[in-house]
This record gives sequence, structure tokens and C-alpha cells, in this order.
Amino acid sequence: MTRLLICLLWVVLSAPSQAQDSATEQEIRDLSSAKWQWMADKDVTKLALLFDDRSKFVHMSGTWRKDEELDIIETGKIWYKKADVHDIAIEIFDDTAIVWNRITLLAVVRGNEVSNEFTVTEVYQQHEDGWKLLDLTFSSVRDTHSIEK
Repeated sequence: MTRLLICLLWVVLSAPSQAQDSATEQEIRDLSSAKWQWMADKDVTKLALLFDDRSKFVHMSGTWRKDEELDIIETGKIWYKKADVHDIAIEIFDDTAIVWNRITLLAVVRGNEVSNEFTVTEVYQQHEDGWKLLDLTFSSVRDTHSIEK
């Protein structure tokens, strides 16, 4: 009987935490999705608010910081036309969220339209004024790649 009461107490006490994690995961999922749209729309105003001042971006052709990424988006050096998200996994660690997206990215790079399969890793951190993106890393993968959940 004592064991049953302890199990029941654990379930009741952990329910709010699990609900909070689920709500946070949905918030991050929505933010990640909005980010892809802002990138497609070249909305550097919204992206500038999302990207932490110390953020880094890792692409097939290099690694750079916030200001350069915003310039690349605004000038169309890379136009992230459409990111089809096939799979997503999110892990929350206190005030940090890691997102893994398996995507097909349709982009225009140096005037050429290209389509590539990527797993994109996004790292977000909760700040007083909301979630900030700390890192966005593109990893080239085969289309048979899957994300472990």
C-alpha cells in the first residue's frame, strides 16, 4: 500500500513538470518554425531579435556570427526559400533547448537554386526577454537519415 501511495504521489507531483515541458517544447517548436519563415521572408528585424548577440551559424561554406548571418539573409547571398521539416526532436535542459530538424532546404546560393538534405541543430536559451538562438548548425546528411527521439 505504501508503495502504491508513493507511486501515486510521484505521478501527481510530476504532472505539472511534464505539462510545463510539453508547453515549452511546443513554444520552441513554434519558434523554430517561425524562424524558418522569417529566414524565407528575409525578415532580418525579427531574426535580429531572435539571434543572441554571441550566436554562431555553421554552414557548408563556413562559420560566422549574428551580424554576418543577418547580412547574408538581407542581401540574398543565401535565400532560404523554403525549409520542409520532415522530422523534429526537442530536448529541454533547464533554460536551454536543443532542436534537431531533418529538413530539405530549397535555397538560392550565389544565384543558383539548390536543394539539400540537412539535419539542423538549433540551440536556444531562455532570457528575460524570451528565447534567444545561440547556435544554428547545418549538417549535410542523406535523405535516409533519421533523428533519434
